Amino acid sequence: MSYEREVEVAIEGLAVFAHHGALAEEQALGQRFFLDVRMIPLRDAACDTDTLSDAVDYGLVADRVVAIAAGGPYRLLEHLAQRVCEAVLEEFSVDEVTVRVSKPSAPVRHVIDTVGVTVTLRRRG
Repeated sequence: MSYEREVEVAIEGLAVFAHHGALAEEQALGQRFFLDVRMIPLRDAACDTDTLSDAVDYGLVADRVVAIAAGGPYRLLEHLAQRVCEAVLEEFSVDEVTVRVSKPSAPVRHVIDTVGVTVTLRRRG
């Protein structure tokens, strides 16, 4: 049987307490951020081999994402999401990565669940 296969590896709801924000108060007090990371591996061999070495190790990815997100501080969610995307593309065998950073305690005058930014990076050629 002939078919095409695309694999997506996802980490959802990764929580980090950090001191990011455009306002001085946000950076001083800190708050929770949630990150979702979606990755398209360069190879799909893990589907056939059932071997971790052929897969994107989402535990290692999560460790790296937390290290970046807990650092900074970053003023904008866009910048944090970009930094995470760049690191995942550079350090892991993925062709594409999408990162969503959500901030449930955004300083806005309205009742909201969360605000968020999504950035996607793909390898060229």
